[in-house]
Amino acid sequence: MTTARRIESIDIMRGLTLLLMLFVNDLNMNVAPKWLGHTVAEYEGMGLADWVFPGFLFMVGMAVPFAISGRLKKGESIPFILGHIITRTVSLLVIGVMMVNIRRSNPELTGMSINLWAVLMYVSAFLIWNDYPKEKNPILVNLLKYGGVALMIFLALIFQSGTESEPGWLITDWWGILGMIGWGYLVTSLLYLAFRDSVAGAAAAVLFFLALNILDLSGMLGFLDPLRPALGIIIAGNTPLIVVTGLLAGVLLKKLKGADDSRILLIFTILGVVSLALGFFLRRWFIISKLIGTPSWAMICSGISFLVFTLIYWLADVKGHRKWAAFVRPAGRSSLTTYLAPDILYYTSWMLPFPVLVYKLSPNPLVVVLGSLAWALLMVGLTVVLEKLNIRLKL
Repeated sequence: MTTARRIESIDIMRGLTLLLMLFVNDLNMNVAPKWLGHTVAEYEGMGLADWVFPGFLFMVGMAVPFAISGRLKKGESIPFILGHIITRTVSLLVIGVMMVNIRRSNPELTGMSINLWAVLMYVSAFLIWNDYPKEKNPILVNLLKYGGVALMIFLALIFQSGTESEPGWLITDWWGILGMIGWGYLVTSLLYLAFRDSVAGAAAAVLFFLALNILDLSGMLGFLDPLRPALGIIIAGNTPLIVVTGLLAGVLLKKLKGADDSRILLIFTILGVVSLALGFFLRRWFIISKLIGTPSWAMICSGISFLVFTLIYWLADVKGHRKWAAFVRPAGRSSLTTYLAPDILYYTSWMLPFPVLVYKLSPNPLVVVLGSLAWALLMVGLTVVLEKLNIRLKL
């Protein structure tokens, strides 16, 4: 493999994890096999759904060295790159918070149904963050973008939760999936700007957030409680731990991509096994739990991600077998579009007087699973259609 060749396995695994996220999020877990869903917080264990999101977080971190170094090679200044990182983070946090609050809305106080508010919110996100073609009329683009901003501000202003006597407004809560990605991306990007391609720096970051995760769950970071409403995800250490582990993988791959492929495969396999072993070792003190965010769960997920990526890298980049992955590439290429577009369809369908996703109503687990798998594949296909219509989110 030459240094000039794009590493196909990064897009493939990112697309695969996103496809699986769409699949598990769509499942009717009252009927589907339990091993496909999340393990409840008070119990130890992992289902497929407990790995797919951290698998995506791992790939977020892995892509950072390539993305930022690419900007540096283009001659972009550090302040400009910092501005991009902050803008991207804030964008993810805004969308994440709006998504978190959808189900908290009181339709009577807000003045519109939950489903309509949600659809309009997602439409505003697409208007604001769409990657408009350069040849597009700039006046029209600005009208669409600022129209989206105005719509999102309007939706935020009218939003009310709670009751008439005790109304509430938007809350950050757990920031949502996109908010968690945003915080992890911010930390990892800043660390990469500080340490660049230093393997030692990336490894130190992994150890730091592992220690932070352990200290937080041990109740030793209470003095940081005043900062938790804003920085809780960073203080907990769990999400950043997974993303910076991906950063370590990305730095290693970037430094080794001109070397013999067998060396890359060996190092990533060893790191996968070591991560798994560390996760099971930490299980002595912390149960394996996604919902609690334990270090044992984080390291086991990272170990799985190392090994899955190694397999995909061997297939796609070493052996050149890429045709099998054609169905996930659009998701890897336009991940935010793929993740958000289905929600517009969900909330729109829930406004109709008849059920649309009828497979969810089946008592047969096979029908439910196959239906959700078909839905996930169709949503990736929708991404392709949207791209052809010049609709593609880019933060």
